[in-house]
Amino acid sequence: MRRWFRWAAVTAAAALLATGCGSGSSDDGEPAAQRLDWGRCKATGDSPAPGDDWQCATLKVPLDWSKPDGETIGLALIRAKARGDDRLGSLLFNFGGPGGSGVSMMPSYAATVSHLRERYDLVSWDPRGVGASGGVRCRGDEETEAAEAAVDATPDTPAEEKAYLADAADFGKGCAKAAGKLLEHVSTTDTARDLDLMRQVLGDDKLHYFGISYGTELGGVYAHLFPKNVGRVVLDAVVDPSADTVGHAENQARGFQRALNNYLASTGQDPERGTRKTADLLRRIDARPLPTSSPGRRLTQTLALTGLVLPLYSKDSWPALTSALDAAEQGDGSELLALADGYTERDPSGRYGTTTHSQRVISCLDDRQRPTVEETKKLLPRFEKISPVFGAFLGWDMAGWCHDWPVAGRHDTPEVSAPGAAPILVIGNTGDPATPYEGARRMADELGEDVGVLLTWKGEGHGAYGSGSDCVDTTVDAYLLHGTVPPEGKVCS
Repeated sequence: MRRWFRWAAVTAAAALLATGCGSGSSDDGEPAAQRLDWGRCKATGDSPAPGDDWQCATLKVPLDWSKPDGETIGLALIRAKARGDDRLGSLLFNFGGPGGSGVSMMPSYAATVSHLRERYDLVSWDPRGVGASGGVRCRGDEETEAAEAAVDATPDTPAEEKAYLADAADFGKGCAKAAGKLLEHVSTTDTARDLDLMRQVLGDDKLHYFGISYGTELGGVYAHLFPKNVGRVVLDAVVDPSADTVGHAENQARGFQRALNNYLASTGQDPERGTRKTADLLRRIDARPLPTSSPGRRLTQTLALTGLVLPLYSKDSWPALTSALDAAEQGDGSELLALADGYTERDPSGRYGTTTHSQRVISCLDDRQRPTVEETKKLLPRFEKISPVFGAFLGWDMAGWCHDWPVAGRHDTPEVSAPGAAPILVIGNTGDPATPYEGARRMADELGEDVGVLLTWKGEGHGAYGSGSDCVDTTVDAYLLHGTVPPEGKVCS
């Protein structure tokens, strides 16, 4: 059970750099008056520390923003200072999720944006409830593996349905125990307020920001709360701010089916016929999970779907999908299992990452709408019509994701209107599976007239910048480096 909002590619999901922050301290006093103590980043686990270009620190933020002078928590930050003399300030990156670690991802993404470092300090952070900022682990590795093997995320019988919901409730209890009082203070609004404090402590008059996937929702919420503080802001792979829980699930069913169709067409297959073939394979796996080369593990339908999803994030990974599907057709689930492990950040020793744990804690605090099983069953035919492959999985996900969650959700949809803000560049990719293109248009519209500026790329994969389009890259660079706002509706093909 997972929401597919997060920014990912096969290499990023399979081998995220795991860097650590030093225990940089801050001066006591008012939160905005603190001074960051930048120092060398520490190694974490089996991963070495990043190079000498990188520095780490800890920012103190209020646990509860309604009590700004109360208890504080620490947020892990990482930066590489600008190389050039004509520095504009800090450029903050959020790579999505919710739940993605910016401290881990920033060094590996730096090559993509290395030229931006001429005028910006490249900065990212682990948001509250993520990674080194109080990251939440809702269950252990052995329990996670057992649930993957035993729980069917598209239950077909009353017994499977009961097990599915019991597992969801158990996961929520684990999150509540692990997060404690932080559980009620990890919303996107909380993080947007952290972001403005970060801007102040970094010494910037305006926020310069690059948000990817869920990072676009965070950027929109920030712009709504602090329109006068908006500097140069890029939103890429845009989450639809007008969609509620059901709308997001429908969007993603539509987006992943569209990406699957494009993949099938690229291999010379008829998309409709190829979809039927894939759905039939998944039904067979549901009835009889496939053996794999991983000792004691079989490929279940849920793991097969997860493995199918990951390579749709990037066109470069389509050959891996072809190979995995061919092997599964021959009765070997090893390659699809390896792709699924890449998504869940499972390493060969059986340790799992916690991105999806943090993701669930944050999104369940954000989302008020929680469809019941009965409501979900009524919607399933609509979902299956949208996508015979992904529809049932994403439909059932609505019922299980926040089932019996310990705290109430905050809103049905986020507020992103930002009258008076500087122009914000909104990038939509027509082939994006996880955040379909239509959401970019809606984000631009909801930000407001003369604020949201839509840039369209006719491409494939999750996100546009750094994905091979010189048109997209030069347009974004001109905006960030020189303040050149492109014409509304510009199209890159």
